[in-house]
Amino acid sequence: MADFSHMDSGGNARMVDVSAKEETSRTAVVRCLVRLAPETLAMLKENALPKGDVLTTAKIAGIQAAKRTADMIPMCHPLPISYVDVRFNVVDEDSVIELECEVRTSYKTGVEMEALIGAQVAAATIYDMCKAVQKDIVIDACRLVYKSGGKSGTFRAE
Repeated sequence: MADFSHMDSGGNARMVDVSAKEETSRTAVVRCLVRLAPETLAMLKENALPKGDVLTTAKIAGIQAAKRTADMIPMCHPLPISYVDVRFNVVDEDSVIELECEVRTSYKTGVEMEALIGAQVAAATIYDMCKAVQKDIVIDACRLVYKSGGKSGTFRAE
């Protein structure tokens, strides 16, 4: 069991000790899709939904969530986050919002979890803001698409 970084020799969960690791610049980008009905997407674009400006609210929620990841995921380290952004691309022909959450730090551990939580909370916020007019919204294809820094180096999803 000692070979698993989040378990001690007795099989008990533990937080990894990163005190001896070198600080490096780290970036993670997570992308996911939010699939809406064309009518819902049109209302979103016109700011005509009952709860107001969906994408601005989702952006703020995603940024806040990324900064609070260690409060939600038990074995995540609190990180000195240098940068968080949530970006949206509305694809009218597919009635989809593509969203990305990018997180950066210079620290001893990566920011993949922060980017994942930021993207997922931004997507959930879109759902929350649109659910009054559509219940069957689909949040889909949430995954890490890029990371850099640390001993494992750079990763790019295909």
